[in-house]
Amino acid sequence: MSSKTEVQGAAVTQSANLDAIKWVVVIALVLAGLWGYHDYEQIAAAYRALALVPVALIAGFVAITTTQGAAFWSLMREALVEVRRVVWPTRQETTQTTLVVMAVVVVMALVLWGLDAGFGKLLSLVIG
Repeated sequence: MSSKTEVQGAAVTQSANLDAIKWVVVIALVLAGLWGYHDYEQIAAAYRALALVPVALIAGFVAITTTQGAAFWSLMREALVEVRRVVWPTRQETTQTTLVVMAVVVVMALVLWGLDAGFGKLLSLVIG
């Protein structure tokens, strides 16, 4: 085994250990925030929720510094790029499509109602 491979293996192990510690910190921050929110019921809910914002930001920052967090952040940036490339329908196209869908739903409801009523009549004739 080469020394380069051993160094790379040690770096991966160290990174995995550091990521595990970071995830423990994230979980501890989230649990501490929830405990604080629940424990201070005498304070208005809006203030307690506002106090959770910095805790959530810190937990999010720590999570993003992990390997999985960095991959997730990269995925989110790529998704935003793809959303900018989407050609969104115009208001007129959206309205027309909505009206067509509503018309099809009404027609199908009437067809199913007719079939149900017809089969009900037929069954009542058979059963008596």
